[in-house]
Amino acid sequence: MEANQKPNSVEALLIPTKIMQSPMPNSTVTLEELLWKALDFDIGKTEPSGSRWTRAISRASKVGKGLSKDEKAQKLAIRNWLEVIDPCHRYGVNLSRYHEVWCNSESSQSFFYWLDIGDGKEVIVEKCSRSDLHSQCIKYLGPKEREAYEVTVKNGKLIYKKSGVCVDTIEGTKWIFVLSTSRTLYVGEKQKHHFHHSSFLAGGACLSSGRLVVSKGDLEAIWAYSGHYRPSDEQFEEIIRFLQDHHVDFTNVKVNNQYTE
Repeated sequence: MEANQKPNSVEALLIPTKIMQSPMPNSTVTLEELLWKALDFDIGKTEPSGSRWTRAISRASKVGKGLSKDEKAQKLAIRNWLEVIDPCHRYGVNLSRYHEVWCNSESSQSFFYWLDIGDGKEVIVEKCSRSDLHSQCIKYLGPKEREAYEVTVKNGKLIYKKSGVCVDTIEGTKWIFVLSTSRTLYVGEKQKHHFHHSSFLAGGACLSSGRLVVSKGDLEAIWAYSGHYRPSDEQFEEIIRFLQDHHVDFTNVKVNNQYTE
């Protein structure tokens, strides 16, 4: 969500949540249950898990759509909505693994209560230890923090608006971008399990996302790559049009519109 955008009712609930790195106290679990209720996700077990999960997918997609009136906007992949709702913003892939166990259990407890305090607090899934679950938390930027990542284009070069420094990706590292629904570009270095595409807009919808390589402001390569947003060809074209409109020279730029994990 941009700094000048008025949050909708769901965003207003999500914004004040505190990012924590440790298992959650009862008060935080209570907050999470209120968030799930606000989104109309299931809190109890009054219907089969398959039906409950289908309904959750439908609700999540509607919430994602609600973050932007732009029909072209990318919404987060369903497994990452758990990440958004979680006040700790634990990595969505990890949460989804535990959520699957919860769906297949007979517990009547809400998911987050079950996971952190209730019947599932001792559960450990094969591909995600409890240590990884609690330590792999995704940073969500606030409006002021986001300013440091905003990029403008001047004379065909990508430049950080706040510092005036040219974007210069480091060889051997991964750099990611999102184009917001207000057509503002954000660029930063990916930090596995800590800073992902969802970080820039705090899980909000965007027009385009992917990876890029930039040398002293000059774009060298760009491609569709986002496990959080899973951009389509049409959505990838949004960033290409944006850069071309700002006079970026694509003569020697490597472009790949194929999404890969």
